[in-house]
Amino acid sequence: MLEPNEEKEILDSSVLKDKNENQEKPPSEKEEEVNAVDESEEIPTEKKEPSNEEISTEEAVVEVEKEVAKDSEKDERKEQIPEIDYEVLDLGALNSELEKLINNYPIQQIRTQAEAIKNAFNKKFGTLLAEKKEAFLAEGGNAIDFQFSSPVKQKYNGLLSDYRKKRDRYYGDLEKQLKENLAKRLQVIEDLKALIQEADTKTMYKQFRELQNTWRGIGGVPKTKYNDTWRTYQHHVERFYDLLHLSNDFRDIDFKNNLEQKLILIQKAQELADSDDSGYAFRELQKLHKQWKEEVGPVAKEMREEVWKKFSAATKTIHDKRHDHYRVLKSKHKDVIEKKLKVIETIDQYDVSKNKTHKDWQQSIREIEALRKQYFEAGKLPYSKSENIWLQFKAATKKFNQVKNEFYKGEKSNQQENLQKKLALIETAESLKDSKDWEATTETFKKIQSDWKKIGHVPRKFSDDLWKKFKGACNYYFDRFHEQKNALNPEQQAIVDAKKSFMENLKDSDKHTKESVKELMNAWNALGRLPRSARHLDSKFSKIIDKALGTLAIDKSELVMLKFRNIVDGYLANNNFKKLDSELIFVRKKIDESVREIQQLENNLSFFSNAKDDNPLVQNVRTRVEGFKNDLVVWKQKLAYLKKLEY
Repeated sequence: MLEPNEEKEILDSSVLKDKNENQEKPPSEKEEEVNAVDESEEIPTEKKEPSNEEISTEEAVVEVEKEVAKDSEKDERKEQIPEIDYEVLDLGALNSELEKLINNYPIQQIRTQAEAIKNAFNKKFGTLLAEKKEAFLAEGGNAIDFQFSSPVKQKYNGLLSDYRKKRDRYYGDLEKQLKENLAKRLQVIEDLKALIQEADTKTMYKQFRELQNTWRGIGGVPKTKYNDTWRTYQHHVERFYDLLHLSNDFRDIDFKNNLEQKLILIQKAQELADSDDSGYAFRELQKLHKQWKEEVGPVAKEMREEVWKKFSAATKTIHDKRHDHYRVLKSKHKDVIEKKLKVIETIDQYDVSKNKTHKDWQQSIREIEALRKQYFEAGKLPYSKSENIWLQFKAATKKFNQVKNEFYKGEKSNQQENLQKKLALIETAESLKDSKDWEATTETFKKIQSDWKKIGHVPRKFSDDLWKKFKGACNYYFDRFHEQKNALNPEQQAIVDAKKSFMENLKDSDKHTKESVKELMNAWNALGRLPRSARHLDSKFSKIIDKALGTLAIDKSELVMLKFRNIVDGYLANNNFKKLDSELIFVRKKIDESVREIQQLENNLSFFSNAKDDNPLVQNVRTRVEGFKNDLVVWKQKLAYLKKLEY
């Protein structure tokens, strides 16, 4: 409670502050009351983190009263704004939502939504801008020449400008109104002081009631003056009641009503103290404190300290719960900061020294984008904590982008050189596509196709057109080449017809001997070499011979050799020396494998020297050895036959 002699000091102090301090202008982004505490909510800055036990009840009350003073500047009317996830909207939809907010809701209440739209829009437009710039650089453009304008961005800038103008106009009007309200409240205090001094018992109570109603009808005042003016006013109200000794009935009725109202406020505060939602409880507590100050008068002198202690105790409990909540929130923020700093360090130390090609840089861009995603997914932070980290993040990504842009700037000149090289290859292909010098021209086309693959990227706007021209010339030539190669001359056609007739005549004969099969094979080869386009006839004849050999009652190894000779003689007849060489290599390989298997198995048998001959394991090994030896005989026969061939 203020003693009478303190009154002048308080008022003088208030006036002095008005003269010597510049009026605080509304911040560019005015804080607005929210329905729930967000994890990115700003935690009160504290030089020291005191425990709840170290914070006195008086300090807790002071903190709540400071918040009440802040709220004194706000419009208590609250519009219900729908919750929207702006991150999932496209740029056009974000513009529409911002326009709805500006046109349909009080400008001072859309700060949170406007900020969320601004963040989402800048993020999405930044991504679009980066894509456009990357495409511009890939087409050979210079980074310094890059420009990009968008109607949707122009509309966004206009809406954002409208929002800021309306917001600034609102806070300018609010500042003016708050000053006027302060002057009115100070006048009420002066009138109350004069009423006490005159002390006309017939009219003073009625005049006091009028002054009370006038006080309650005055709106908010600057938050820096709120508590001082209220304390001064309350001091004189209590003086009035203490001096109202001639009309105790009026005074006692007021005291009784005020006590009942204050006990109700205490009960509500105690109920809030049991709430698990510390954010909601603290906001509601501010309303109770405002009612205690603005709407309820004093109680009897002997009750004042008691009711205030009860109200203060509930205030302390709610205050402590809120501080506990912020401690947890601060710990979460610490984890988020650590994650973000780790990502920033990874981006800052990202090694691009080995990036030599467009493909290398595209891989690095994907990896950096994945790190950017990690940064944003790490969690939200309040502005005061995120600003410095955000600047570090931007610096790290800028460092990467600068090196990347330097590479693509150099690529511009390289791509122009590559363009000239590919144009030269197209010119060569076009000039040779009608050539009939098949051997030399085919080799030339194979070479220019290989050279094309080795040339790097060209500006994207030319890439597809160049490839179509080059591919068209190559396809045109090779279509001609294969057409003439597959065309049969009269001599080749005669061989094809003769071999077809030969196979048709074979179908009527079902009985064969070893000698007759050999005669068939010799007769087939004697007919001549089939052209490449008719080689399938050789495969059909081989199947006929295999079927004929299957009907003969001859040794298995001899049968294998007859089939082998049929195949090899066909290679020789067609001058397919490459196939003969491959067959020779294959046979030698199989001989080596058989020898190794025999040696391994015989070595294994030495471990069973004491085993009986009828031992199943021993018998199995000996059977396998015998099989490999038989195979080895056949493989050696095949090798001997191949060596006798003259080619």
